[in-house]
Amino acid sequence: MIHAREDYNRIQDPAGKIAEDEPVFLVRAKDILGPATLRNWARMLEDSKGDPKMVTMVRNHASLMEEWQDKNGCKLPDL
Repeated sequence: MIHAREDYNRIQDPAGKIAEDEPVFLVRAKDILGPATLRNWARMLEDSKGDPKMVTMVRNHASLMEEWQDKNGCKLPDL
């Protein structure tokens, strides 16, 4: 898998579900834009008639990110 950041190359896929040449993008809770990014993605999935369970899961994950931010802080992303 190809990460946008070199220091994320240590993040691996032991199950081999992601192709070696597939670009991936990691959104962290530390990123102040993370929750909104996930909610926008969930809205686009919902608008595309995607799996409602996945929509709910991603929205819940966005809420978890906000809870984490409240406890730990957040900042603008860096690359």
